Amino acid sequence: MKENGKEAMLARIRAAIANAPEPSPVPYGFRERDVRERAAILEDFIDRLVDYKALVTRTNEEGLPQAIADACQLHSIVRLVVPADLPATWIPEGVTALRDEPLLTIAELDESSGVLTGCAVAIAQTGTIILDSGAMQGRRALSLVPDRHLCVVRAEQVLGLVPEAIAGLAERATYPITLISGPSATSDIELSRVEGVHGPRTLHVFVVS
Repeated sequence: MKENGKEAMLARIRAAIANAPEPSPVPYGFRERDVRERAAILEDFIDRLVDYKALVTRTNEEGLPQAIADACQLHSIVRLVVPADLPATWIPEGVTALRDEPLLTIAELDESSGVLTGCAVAIAQTGTIILDSGAMQGRRALSLVPDRHLCVVRAEQVLGLVPEAIAGLAERATYPITLISGPSATSDIELSRVEGVHGPRTLHVFVVS
């Protein structure tokens, strides 16, 4: 059987490295845990969100419904997509809630004014919010189609470093994961920043203490 080009190339590579010594082990010296005070971690998270052009509102549990209502008024949101298990107390008066039960069509998601979700975890180091389709997050399409995303992040969900977040998601590793670092944007075409290409143009985050 005639040897093809791929097999010939691989054979030459194997012959060239046959007597090569084993590579030295690569030291992994990265940090796995942020030991700073909680306040410092939260400040880093918020600073990065703002740097990514996200809007941030700091509030507490009691003030959250009013903060959401104010954001809906700010962004002219009148039809709000929400996961099936989102608390009714989070939905402002005068705003039509489009619960994803039964599942909303892509057209219905696109015609909405925005979406309101919780999150799974957040990372201060990178200013990233992670959704894994868990509690108060809904399926992945909810946070990708509407033009405005209102996202509730509890202070205890904010971790300092990426390894901490990955470890926390280990049990849900097979779930669809969405990582959000600011509003959707790309500079792929002629290095010109364009927002809203593959997700919401506006990201408004409520950091709840």
